[in-house]
Amino acid sequence: MENVDVFEILKPLKARVDDYIFRFLPENHEIPEISLLYRMMREYPSRSGKGLRPGLLLLFNRAFGGSDENALNTAAALELFQNWIVIHDDIEDQSDLRRGLPALHIQFGVPLALNAGDALAGKMWEMLWLNKSILGSEKAMAIFEEFLHMYAQTTAGQHIELAWVNDRRWDISENDYFNMCRRKTAWYTVITPCWTGALIAGAEAKVREIIVSFGMELGVAFQIQDDVLNLRGDFGKYGKEIGGDLWEGKRTLVLIDLLRKCSDGERREILNMLNKDREKKEASEVNILLELIEKYKSLEYAAGISQQLARDARRIFTESICGLVDNEQRKILLSLIDFVVNREF
Repeated sequence: MENVDVFEILKPLKARVDDYIFRFLPENHEIPEISLLYRMMREYPSRSGKGLRPGLLLLFNRAFGGSDENALNTAAALELFQNWIVIHDDIEDQSDLRRGLPALHIQFGVPLALNAGDALAGKMWEMLWLNKSILGSEKAMAIFEEFLHMYAQTTAGQHIELAWVNDRRWDISENDYFNMCRRKTAWYTVITPCWTGALIAGAEAKVREIIVSFGMELGVAFQIQDDVLNLRGDFGKYGKEIGGDLWEGKRTLVLIDLLRKCSDGERREILNMLNKDREKKEASEVNILLELIEKYKSLEYAAGISQQLARDARRIFTESICGLVDNEQRKILLSLIDFVVNREF
C-alpha cells in the first residue's frame, strides 16, 4: 500500500465519529434557552475538521488487532474533549475564528460559550462512563484514568502559555517551549489517542512507555507545524485567522528564533508590539513582524525543527512499534507521521 492518502483514510473515520456524537448529544428541549444550549454544544462538532485525534485512536486500535466497534465510543469522547476545550481556548486566547467561522464566544458572548463548553465536557465524561458496558469496568476505568491524566497535562500546558502572556514574559528558551508543548499538545493530540486505541485492543502495558516517547516527539512537531501554518497557511484550508498568534502574542518557536537572531533595536521594537493588548495592535505592526520573520527565516527554522522531531518519532515507531502491528496498518501510521508535519490545515 504505497502513497497512502491520509486524508482519505481519516475522512470516513471522522464521519463515523461525528455520526456517533450527533446521535449522543441532545438536540431539542421544550425550554428555548436549553434548546439554545444544545445548539451551541453541537456547533463546533458540526464544523469541518481533520479528525486526527479520533482517527489516531481508531487506527492504533486496528493496528493492535482491535475492532472499531469497541473503540468508537472512546474516539467520540476524545473528539468531544477537543471540541469543548477549544471553546475555552478561544476565549482565553481572544481568538476570532474557529474552523473558518466565528468563534463561539464571538457568536453568543463569553458567558454562554463558557457554559456550553462546560456542558460539552460533562457529556464527554458521560460518554466515557458508557465504556463500562462496552469494554467492562476494568478497562473502562483504565481509559477514564488516561483521560484524567490527559486533562491534567493539557490544562497545565495551557496555563504555562497563558501565564507567559499574562506576565509579558519573553525570556523563553526553546526547551521551555518544548516542555509547554509536551503538556499542552502532545498528550491530547498523540499520546492519549494512540495509547487508548492500543489499550482497547489489548496491548501490553509496556507499549504505553513507547507510545509516550513517540507521542512526545510527534506532538511537539504537530504544534510547531500549527504555529507555522498560523503565519503562512491558506485560510481556506487552515480555518483559523492567519497571523492570529501575533495578534494574540503567543510564544512560539518562530518568535523565539526571531528574538534570538534580530538586532537589539529590532528586539525592542518587536517586544513593544507583541506586549500590546490585541485591541491596541495595528495591522501595520503585525506586517512589520511578518517581514522580520521572513528576513531572519524563522519560519524555515521552525519547520526544520518540526521535520526533525517527526523523523525522531518515525525512528521510535520503526524501531519499537512496527514489529507489533500488521504491515498494512504500519504503512498507514507511517504516512500519518508525515501528514502531521506536511499538512496544510
